[in-house]
Amino acid sequence: MCGIIGYVGKRDAKQLLINGLQRLEFRGYDSAGIALVEADGLEYVRAVGKIANLTAAAAAMQSSSTTGVGHTRWATHGGVTEDNAHPLTGCEPEKLAIVLNGIVENYRELKSALEAKGHIFTSQTDAEVVAHLLESVYDGDLVAAVRAVYQRLEGHFTFVVIHADQPDRLVGVRCQTPLVVGVADGESFLASNIAAFLSETREVAYPDDGQIVEITADGIRGVRAEDGSPSELELIKIDWDEEVAEREGMETFMLKEIYEQPEGFRETIGDRVRHGRLVLDGLGMTEDELRQLRRIVIVACGTAYHAGVVGRYVLEEWGRVPVEPDIASEWIYRNPVIGKETLVIGISQSGETRDTIQAMQLARRLGARTVAITNQMGSQITREVDSVLYTRVGLEVGVAATKTFTAQVGLMYLIGLELARARQTLPADEIEFILDEVYRLPQKMQRFLDGDHPVADIAQRFYREPFFFFLGRHIGLPVALEGALKLKEISYIPTEAYSAGEMKHGPIALLEEGTPVIVVATRMNIVYDKVVNNIQEARSRGAHVIAIATDGNEDIQHHANDVIYVPEAPAFLQAALATLPLQLLAYKIARLRGLPVDQPRNLAKTVTVE
Repeated sequence: MCGIIGYVGKRDAKQLLINGLQRLEFRGYDSAGIALVEADGLEYVRAVGKIANLTAAAAAMQSSSTTGVGHTRWATHGGVTEDNAHPLTGCEPEKLAIVLNGIVENYRELKSALEAKGHIFTSQTDAEVVAHLLESVYDGDLVAAVRAVYQRLEGHFTFVVIHADQPDRLVGVRCQTPLVVGVADGESFLASNIAAFLSETREVAYPDDGQIVEITADGIRGVRAEDGSPSELELIKIDWDEEVAEREGMETFMLKEIYEQPEGFRETIGDRVRHGRLVLDGLGMTEDELRQLRRIVIVACGTAYHAGVVGRYVLEEWGRVPVEPDIASEWIYRNPVIGKETLVIGISQSGETRDTIQAMQLARRLGARTVAITNQMGSQITREVDSVLYTRVGLEVGVAATKTFTAQVGLMYLIGLELARARQTLPADEIEFILDEVYRLPQKMQRFLDGDHPVADIAQRFYREPFFFFLGRHIGLPVALEGALKLKEISYIPTEAYSAGEMKHGPIALLEEGTPVIVVATRMNIVYDKVVNNIQEARSRGAHVIAIATDGNEDIQHHANDVIYVPEAPAFLQAALATLPLQLLAYKIARLRGLPVDQPRNLAKTVTVE
C-alpha cells in the first residue's frame, strides 16, 4: 500500500529518492517524505498530499547526500499530517529514522513500555515504536539492532532504517509485505516495488520473510533474523519495462489486484484483530449505542452492494439486529423510515459514489447514526458521516473491483463481531474463535491463489459460451451475485444470478443442454443439502454445473460436473474465500476473449453522477 525507496551510492540521493517515489505513486498515498544523511546528521523533508508538494518543499534543501530513504504513506494509524508522515524518528531525530509499510499489531504494548522508560512519541502512528526500539538497542551494529527489534514485533511489515553514524549503509527487513533489492555498479537500492528503481538497474534480489538485508555502495548482504547467520541473496536480471514493473510482473492490474487480496485483507483487519481481541475504534460507537440499535441499513452500489449483502447475513446472525441492504440509488427515493436508533452504513470504494453520498446525507438529515466504509481518505463520503472505517488495500487500478470487495467483507465481519460483543449475542469464547479465524483468512486466501485449481481449464472450455447462470443460497448468494457481475463486467457475457431457492420460480426456464451453471456450494451448514438439490435440478435439465466447494468435500464430486475447491473456514467466512475463484474465472474468460480487463467498455472506476 505505502511505498519505500532507499539508496546508497555515489549519486545525488535526494533526486533519486524523489524519482523513485514518483514511480510509486500508482500504489496510492496521502503524504510523503525523505531522510538524507548529511555531514551534521539526518535531515528531513515531509509533505502532505502529492509528490509535487514534497518536491517543492525539498527544492530549498541544499544536499550533498548519497544515502537516504523515502516513503509514500497510506494512512492507517493517525491522520494525514506531516507529523505522521514518514520517515519517522525516535528521541534523537538527527541520528536514526525508519520508513515502514504495514502494521505493527503489538505497538500499544511496546509503546507503553517505551514511554515508561522515558521515550517521547511525536506521531500517532504504530510505526514510530520501531524507531524508538531501534535507538534503544543500537550499540553500533545496525544489523544486530534490526534483528533484535524484528523479534519483538508482531504484525505484517517491511521497514528500512537509516543511521547517521553509518552513512554508507541501509538495513531493511520484511515480514509478509514486499521488499526488493536492486544492485548496480557502485550503488544499491531497497524498495517496496521494483518500479521505484527499475530505470537505474535491473539486477534485483527478493528477500524472504525474516531475512535482514544490509546494502552499501559495494554490494548487499543477507542475515537471518532468527539466528544471525549469513543468508544468501540471489540476484536475478529483470527484463520488465516500467509499466510491467508497476504491475509487479503481472499481465494486468486486475490480476495483480486479485493476488493482492491476502495482503489487502491483512492490512484491513490489521491491529483491529489480534489474539482474539477486537479493536474497532473507527466505528465511533459506544457499547450503549450499539445495544440501543433497533435496525441497520446498508446502502451501496455494484460490488459494494454485494459486500453489504454479506453484511446482512453476518450482522443479523452475530449481532441479532435487523439488517436491510439496499441499492443506494433506489433507497434515496423511497422516503425511508429511519431514526436515531438506526445505523446506516454506506459502502463506497472511492468515497465519491454519488448515489451513496446522497444516501448518507439523507440518513443524517433523518437523524440516523452514519458510518462510511471506504478506501479513500479525505473523500467526499468521509465528510458526510459520523465515523469512518477504512479499507487498507492501496490504490485499485482495475475498474472491476476485486481487493476492495474482500476488504469490505472483512470489515463486515468485524462490525458483526463488535455488535455481538456489545449486545452479548454470542458467547465470548465463540467471538474469540471467529476472530482468530478471521485473522487466518489471508493465509487461506494465499493458499488458494498459490494452489493448483482447475480455473484455467474451465475457462478454456467455456469462454465461448453465450450465457452463464449463477446460483447461491444464504452467504453464498452475495458471492454468486458478485461472481456474475465480474463475468459480465469484463467478459461482456450475459449472466443471471439468483438465490438457488428461486430457480424453480421462473429462472429454470433459461437452462438448456450445456448451459454453464456456477453454484456456490461451500459448506454452509443449514443450506448445503438444499444447494445439492438445486444442483441436481440443474443437471437434470442438461446444465453443466461448476461448483465452488470446500476442501475435503468429496461428496460434491458426485453431483457437479466440475469442482473448484477453496480452503475450509467457518460458514460465514467462506464468502471471502469463495469469491476468489469466481474473480479468476471471469478474468481468465475475458483474457481468452481478448478483452481489456483493466478498462472494460462503458465503465468507470468511480461513478460520480446518477
